[in-house]
Amino acid sequence: MPIRNLVLTDHQHELVETLVKSGRYQNASEVLREGLRLIEERERLQAAKLKALKQAARIGWADVSAGRYTDVADDRLEEFVGQLGRSAAERAKTAS
Repeated sequence: MPIRNLVLTDHQHELVETLVKSGRYQNASEVLREGLRLIEERERLQAAKLKALKQAARIGWADVSAGRYTDVADDRLEEFVGQLGRSAAERAKTAS
C-alpha cells in the first residue's frame, strides 16, 4: 500500500485524534480513508446532479424552441409558481 506524508492543520490533527480516541476509528489512516470515501460520494452526487441539470436544460430549451412555454408577467410570477407547486402536490397525492 502506498505511503503518503501529509500536513494537517492543528484543528484537523485534533479532529483526527478525537475520532481515534473515541474508538470509532482504529487509527488516523482509517479516518482519512473515510474522509476520502465521503469526498468520492459527494463527487458522485454532484456529477449526477450536473447530469440531471444538463438534461433538464436540454429539455427546457427544446420546449422553448418548440413554443411550449408560458409567458408570465413579473408581478404574477409568485402566484404562477405557487400554482405549479399546488398542481404538482395534487398529482403526487393522487399518484400515491
